[in-house]
Amino acid sequence: QVQLVESGGGLVQAGGSLRLSCTLSASTTNRYPMGWFRQAPGKEREFVAATTWSVGSTTYADSVKGRFTISRDIAEKAMYLQMNSLKPEDTAVYYCAARTTYGLATWPQQYSYWGQGTQVTVSS
Repeated sequence: QVQLVESGGGLVQAGGSLRLSCTLSASTTNRYPMGWFRQAPGKEREFVAATTWSVGSTTYADSVKGRFTISRDIAEKAMYLQMNSLKPEDTAVYYCAARTTYGLATWPQQYSYWGQGTQVTVSS
């Protein structure tokens, strides 16, 4: 069983930055890809970014490319999302997720484990 805990959300002005963290439970030895998703009120959950665990290959949604950076720290069992140049449309609950098979994935259905989410609000 994989447990994921997000942190780092908050309120920021447009143009500002936030760094989200996702920590895996201590008993977990991860080797599969992980990703970040977000869900705004009244909208479906959407893909933000994903990374493989061992090599660190990454992929991003077009809407965040060039502004967000996903990374992971194997020793710390953590994944991060550095968000720069934030826009009001980035406002959402952000979730980290983990797969149980190899390969980068962009659909929520391809992920087996989810964190509880952390709110990010960007004011204009």
